[in-house]
Amino acid sequence: MRLSSCDRAVEAAGYGRFQRRLLWLCGLGWAADAMEVMLLSFALPAMSAEWELSAAQRGLVGAALFAGMLAGALFWGRLSDRIGRRVGFVATVAFDSLFGLASALAPSFPAFVALRCLTGFGVGGTLPVDYGMFSEFLPARDRGRRLVLLESFWAYGTIAAAGLAWLVVPRLGWRWLFALSALPGLILFAVRGSMPESPRFLAAGGRDAEAREVLLRVAAANGADPAGVEAALAAAPEGEAPGSAAAAPRGALAELLAPGLRRTTLLLWLLWFAISVGYYGGFTWLPSWLRAKGFALPSVYPTAFFLALAQLPGYWSAAYLVERWGRRRTLGTYLLGSGACALAFALARSPASIVAAAAALSFFALGSWGALYAYTPEAYPTRIRGTGIGAASGMTRLAGLVGPSIGALATTGASGAGLAGPMAAFAFAYALGGIAAFALPRETAGEELG
Repeated sequence: MRLSSCDRAVEAAGYGRFQRRLLWLCGLGWAADAMEVMLLSFALPAMSAEWELSAAQRGLVGAALFAGMLAGALFWGRLSDRIGRRVGFVATVAFDSLFGLASALAPSFPAFVALRCLTGFGVGGTLPVDYGMFSEFLPARDRGRRLVLLESFWAYGTIAAAGLAWLVVPRLGWRWLFALSALPGLILFAVRGSMPESPRFLAAGGRDAEAREVLLRVAAANGADPAGVEAALAAAPEGEAPGSAAAAPRGALAELLAPGLRRTTLLLWLLWFAISVGYYGGFTWLPSWLRAKGFALPSVYPTAFFLALAQLPGYWSAAYLVERWGRRRTLGTYLLGSGACALAFALARSPASIVAAAAALSFFALGSWGALYAYTPEAYPTRIRGTGIGAASGMTRLAGLVGPSIGALATTGASGAGLAGPMAAFAFAYALGGIAAFALPRETAGEELG
């Protein structure tokens, strides 16, 4: 089957109930992953008090999670290109939820660090698998907007984590926070197996009958005319040889740096690294920084909850702008805005200005993430999409080892004065990412997937 015929069949099947269900299955998994990642920032003050952790030990917990995420991104991304999206779609959410639940039972600090690393291995696979899966079922029209909406579930997970921390930690302790946050992923594991394999993956592997069956299933769920799907599959695009997609190698890392993709890949790696240094370096330590800025511990949790809410308008505005402005322009603008807000947060002194600067940073940083998640799956052809997304998100995991360590420097002092250096570094990272976004070689809005 020709991939262009598969694209036309996806267009004929339309957007409807099937994709909305898939959006919720991917989105709730993404929210569960956000909870696993962001829990640490909310649990760390109480955990540090219980285990009397040093700044180096607090940094080690975040580093362990991101080391696992790095391995998971590379492993699950390549696996999804070789054996399909569906296996990882089911397995990753089970993996991170089971070990996330086990983290609540950790008998010691070393055991907790090991369990967070294993949790990260599952979390790291969600991005390349879920975004590859979801993008390949989407028609070209408004695809970027829907990919940003999927990314917005990260904010819902962060809000849920902040809300749970506010309600649970002061009353039951941090262990119950980890235990309760693992439950959504365990429930998702039970229902994700009902989704079929990506038709584009099947078509690229020469499994034409299976791809046709999936596309007809999508059309039936959406109430579309199956004759339109059949006609699209029967079409013979001029100049395209039958079976050419099936002959292409899969999951080849070297192809990411081939002449046609090298500039895109290197810029995307820089983008993912830069935005992650700023985001994870800052938001992992936000509750601790609020305490350093003079907020009492009981007020840290509702403040963090409010700041998590500020992420949602960032996503919603980016979802609108990626289709109106394009992916590159939206991404570059929001990253530059993030850099300016990071500096404003470091310089803020009054409670009102601190919260305002942090809310603005939440808005721009999470809008940047949304635009980046829209662009990356569209930048690579089907045969290496999972590998490309996995390698790019691997830069995030490397940055996750660096950023929180920079942020930890600001927690060693007794006041907010120590924030200037780390926040300047994060502002520089955001600005560098903004420049890289404007340098991307092509705009992908409205294009068919390759």
